[in-house]
Amino acid sequence: MRAVAGGALIVQAVLALLGGPALGPLLMQVLSIVLGLLLLAGLWTPIIGTLVAIEGLWGAVALGRPWRWVLLATLGAALALIGPGAWSVDSWLFGWRRLEIRDRKR
Repeated sequence: MRAVAGGALIVQAVLALLGGPALGPLLMQVLSIVLGLLLLAGLWTPIIGTLVAIEGLWGAVALGRPWRWVLLATLGAALALIGPGAWSVDSWLFGWRRLEIRDRKR
């Protein structure tokens, strides 16, 4: 999931930069590339996932093609809640955590 979200952020930003945007969208595209690279590496995933979700929601409102941004916002929110996974810089630095779902007591 990190690879899909990070790759999508980088690809859309590079394609937008090749079109020669103005200064405002240029800053957003650079932010998208940085967030995508951090997601691919798995560094600070809960924080970066939250920022991706915020950027996706802002992009859906302010920019065109809202469904692409809604998808990225959803992936960012899911990554912020689930975490980076076993193969990430976060798990190497802080240790890998496993989510366990307990049975409900009756």
